[in-house]
Amino acid sequence: MADILTQSQRSELMSRIRSRGNARTEGALARVFRAEGITGWRRQVRIGLRAAGARSPVAAGKERGAGSRGVRPDFVFRERRVAVFVDGCFWHACPKHGTKPKDHAAFWRRKLEANVARDRRVTRALRRDGWTVVRIWEHALRARESDRLAARLRRVFGDGAPGG
Repeated sequence: MADILTQSQRSELMSRIRSRGNARTEGALARVFRAEGITGWRRQVRIGLRAAGARSPVAAGKERGAGSRGVRPDFVFRERRVAVFVDGCFWHACPKHGTKPKDHAAFWRRKLEANVARDRRVTRALRRDGWTVVRIWEHALRARESDRLAARLRRVFGDGAPGG
C-alpha cells in the first residue's frame, strides 16, 4: 500500500515517536553485575571526548551522539574508565542473530550498516581517549549464555569489583 503522507510529513510524524529504550536488556545486565559483585557503575552517563583532530568525525561533531556532547554508553565505570554498551541483535546487525527485513530492504541495509559504522567510530574514539570499551550482544544476556558473560566480565574487571 502506498504511503498517503509525503516524505517530510512521514518524517515529522515518526520524529514524535519516543523510544522506550532498552530497559529490559540493561536491567538484565545490571542483575549480572550485581550477581558478580561488580559495583561502581552508573547508567546512561554522558562521556565527553577530547578532540582528536579535525578529521575525526567525533571531534568534528558530525556523529550524532558522539559530537561535542560526547557519547552515552549504557553503563559507565568512571574510576576504571570502562564503557559498556548492550547492543541489540537487530539494531546493531548481530552476525549470529541479526535479521534483515524484506520490506524496504535497501533502507534497512543502509540503516543497519550506518549503525555498525557509528558503533565502530564511537568505540575507536573512546579507546583513543583511554577508555576500555565492552560491547555485549543482547543474546549474551540469555540464561544459557550467563556463564560465558560472567567469565568475560571477570576478565575485564578482574576478581575485585571496581570502586565507584
